[in-house]
Amino acid sequence: MPMPPVKIPIIDFNPPRYICRKTRMKLGEPDGRLDKPFWEQGEWIEDFQDIEGDSMPRPFKRTQAKMLWDEDYLYVGAKLWDDEIWATVTERDAIIFVDNDFEVFMAPQDTTHRYYELEMNALGTVWDLLMEKPNRDRVHRIISWDIKGLKSAVHVEGEINNPAADNRYWSLELAIPWYSLRECEVDNCQPAHLTPDLGEIWRMNFSRVHWRVEVKDGRYVKCIDPATGKPYPEYNWVWAPTGLIDIHLPELWSFVYFGDEEQSFELPADEQVKWELRKLFYRQRNWIHAHGAYTTSFDDLKGTDVWTIKPQIHVTPNLFEISAPASQGTLHVRQDGYLWREA
Repeated sequence: MPMPPVKIPIIDFNPPRYICRKTRMKLGEPDGRLDKPFWEQGEWIEDFQDIEGDSMPRPFKRTQAKMLWDEDYLYVGAKLWDDEIWATVTERDAIIFVDNDFEVFMAPQDTTHRYYELEMNALGTVWDLLMEKPNRDRVHRIISWDIKGLKSAVHVEGEINNPAADNRYWSLELAIPWYSLRECEVDNCQPAHLTPDLGEIWRMNFSRVHWRVEVKDGRYVKCIDPATGKPYPEYNWVWAPTGLIDIHLPELWSFVYFGDEEQSFELPADEQVKWELRKLFYRQRNWIHAHGAYTTSFDDLKGTDVWTIKPQIHVTPNLFEISAPASQGTLHVRQDGYLWREA
């Protein structure tokens, strides 16, 4: 059977970039507060958008985040400004996004496969999982996987689940051990090293889920849409929009550069090659459902876009592979979205 069709993101390819600076200070045990000298070393990320991008209204509540790293941990701090601070989920690895939450997505490899997701609510409840593939690619979620050695904490400026309190924001700290993020990674069939190299680039994203609530009998409850009898859909505010109500498009996440000092960085030229291969992947996945077979013709897939690559397309009745020359070797993408480089 061919892979299912996919929704194509309508968005310019311009993911945010962030320099994650190396710290020589120690965080100690996190308490959720971001007003200590440790966090002064990192730059704030403040320009969250709706997940669908500029076609949707800007978020009406402020979200801030920053990152640092050292030899042992990736550090994430976030502040979610809100006068309605509530949460209900208390069990680890339960579905957190039924509450307002903050979510971290981490892809050490740029294959779109084998990446990590961590969600936390204002009670400090954690849901961490390993994603073998994105949802579109017949996903396999490994929910039983945990970030061994994770340190986390929440600070509430106000009072949780109390509408009468002077609520201002809730903030969180995460210290994520490298060994937990690297244990499942495979690079050329060899176990990967642990700490990132200076100059290494990951794909990452942050997401804030926000639900409309009202106060009834002294407590927060979700607002119900009278047309459906169900809660109104949640807002999805993200660092890097994907153009769809689907965060699981790692190829559109932010570029995070692991640096040492204040500096800038340029994206490798091959990122444009990867993106053009991705666009052909989307269209080829849908072509078979419209025409009954995959195509070997670039003309069938290229549309009116401007292209820098001259791809090779190979197909079987249920499989395809598209490749293009890169600065080093050749880049390939196949029918399940996996992208790799061949020397």
